[in-house]
Amino acid sequence: MRPTLNVVLSEKRESFDENNNKVADYNKKALNFIEEVTSKADEIQNQVLSEILTQNAKVEYLQRHGLDGCTDRETFKKMIPVVDYENIKPDIDRIANGDTSPILCYKPISEFFTSSATSGGECKLIPMTEDAVQRTLLFFSLLRPVMDQFIPGLDKGKGIKFSFIRKETRTPGGLVARPATTSILKSQNLIRDRTYDPYANYRTSPMEVILCSDWYQSMYTQLLCGLCQNMQVILLGATFASGIVYAMKFLENHWVLLCNDIRKGELDPKITDPSVRGAVMKILKPNPILADLIEAECAKGNCLPLASPIYVSSECHFALNLNPLCKPNDISYTFIPTMGYFEFLPVNREDTNFISKPRASLSNKESLELIDLVDVKLGQEYEVVVTTYAGLYRYRIGDILLVTGFTNKTPQFSYVCRKNVVLSIDADKTDEVELQNALKNAANNLLQFDATLKEYTSYADMSSIPGHYVLYWEINLRGQIPIHPYVIQDCCIVVEESLSSVYKTLRVVDKSIGPLEIKVVESGTFDKLMGYVLSKGASASQYKTPRCVKHASIIELLNSNVVSNHFSPTCPKWVSYS
Repeated sequence: MRPTLNVVLSEKRESFDENNNKVADYNKKALNFIEEVTSKADEIQNQVLSEILTQNAKVEYLQRHGLDGCTDRETFKKMIPVVDYENIKPDIDRIANGDTSPILCYKPISEFFTSSATSGGECKLIPMTEDAVQRTLLFFSLLRPVMDQFIPGLDKGKGIKFSFIRKETRTPGGLVARPATTSILKSQNLIRDRTYDPYANYRTSPMEVILCSDWYQSMYTQLLCGLCQNMQVILLGATFASGIVYAMKFLENHWVLLCNDIRKGELDPKITDPSVRGAVMKILKPNPILADLIEAECAKGNCLPLASPIYVSSECHFALNLNPLCKPNDISYTFIPTMGYFEFLPVNREDTNFISKPRASLSNKESLELIDLVDVKLGQEYEVVVTTYAGLYRYRIGDILLVTGFTNKTPQFSYVCRKNVVLSIDADKTDEVELQNALKNAANNLLQFDATLKEYTSYADMSSIPGHYVLYWEINLRGQIPIHPYVIQDCCIVVEESLSSVYKTLRVVDKSIGPLEIKVVESGTFDKLMGYVLSKGASASQYKTPRCVKHASIIELLNSNVVSNHFSPTCPKWVSYS
């Protein structure tokens, strides 16, 4: 999931100076910019496309498809196909291997952003240029002024922003390949002193801590620095919502060590990075009173407002939530028209053709009928297609969004799901939302045992005929009553009855899908899964539990932790009228 999450710890501090003219001027310029670009969305989109096509007029990719210097929308849409990553991978590989000719972009490719590597296995390489990175930094400069409207005085406090970098790799041609988060953090660190930014020093953690590539040491010291400066902290944030969850779980498991460090003013010996130790020791002082307070608070619950301020991906930074303190179910993101050229493919998730067409048809110049940003319809779902300054043209992101409203002439969208995260055995196409809702219904059976579904993933098992869905469940059992196997079997039935009519027809009538299986795994299995994925080079700040797994090594890991397995004992209730 692309949206980010911030947990707001305080709505106001008495020490805030609301008359700070520099902050007010900084915020005013940013908000005026948002107002202007959302009011002239179509004009700006046309300008953005023209700029992209003008500066890249002579690149091989556009020449190959016969654009030949044209910059108008109609010709662009007629000549340039809608593509996914596999379509452009040969061009990406050429750049990665050292070909410096203008293949996708006239300006030199300065680095690659890597995808999270948790959905499909191999990381995708997303081309970036220096000015594209600067455009991303401009996007982030709009975030705090928006938040400051709802939480005045953010420049006067600090935030625990859980951010993690990954060790960079280099392609055979010598280009840096790293997650977008890593690139942005390092870029911000380089330019932080060049221009005025009232929010530049808001982090509780020194950059030595943020830039530490050891996940354990970085997480431990980020929490420690935040706790030591607790009276200045006004928000808690992470790149993804899962980052907050991992941080809180880490705190649950390590608060005794953290309190011991704070009580004595000594840093745990497991923190071995010299630069991290040196930076943290400038903050850490003996504070027994604070240590006692933390110990007491760790036994309590908290009720804090949540904010999901931005919607971004490795390919492009898209949109801001202009009402960041709205209820989680009401979150919508307003696209910023200057960030790229945006098109939208209407989708119907009840249609069996919802899944991407075969790749051969993606390059067909009859193409798909895409809608411009200002022409989307309220209540309609769309797949996002983007053209970027760094050389992606009509590129399918794979995210499904729902139009929820408009800011001036610019649409607002809520995030629905990832299109490519699906289960499929035959003609059935089960997306993430459908699976999530089915599991939610089934997990209600666990409540009577004071148990909850803690984590899950899924797998389309084709090793037998017919193939069948496999769900891996990690259950949090708080009560003393054991869960009888028939209860899990009932959960299997509920899941199947909650799935689409296509699934049930194939399961009941055609019998081309076998009984659904739930494999219950032991506690801590999904922590092991995260550790495994991180060990393979995924970014800790980008990690998300994969909701569908395919790779043999991951399936082997999950299967090695299974404590019981259960099949649906009957077919789901279904009557076909066809």
